[in-house]
Amino acid sequence: MATLQIRIDDTVKKQADSLFSSLGLDTSTAIRIFLNASIENAGIPFSVQHKAIPYQFQDAVYDSRFRRDLNGPFDSAEDAVASMLED
Repeated sequence: MATLQIRIDDTVKKQADSLFSSLGLDTSTAIRIFLNASIENAGIPFSVQHKAIPYQFQDAVYDSRFRRDLNGPFDSAEDAVASMLED
């Protein structure tokens, strides 16, 4: 079994832990559910609204939805973001 490590704002982590706990889940289980649903849907399993996404990343979200200009895999999230921001 693999280990996934991510960096996330402390406040977001605490809020997510609290939310998932109220649903009877731990955060790791919620993330596994998200990943499996993403695989099942061949994409993000919910609508991502452009107004919630910083304008710098809107093109990347569009590309991922329509499976164009995709690169990777990447060794880190930083490498993935750097690739998305390249001209």
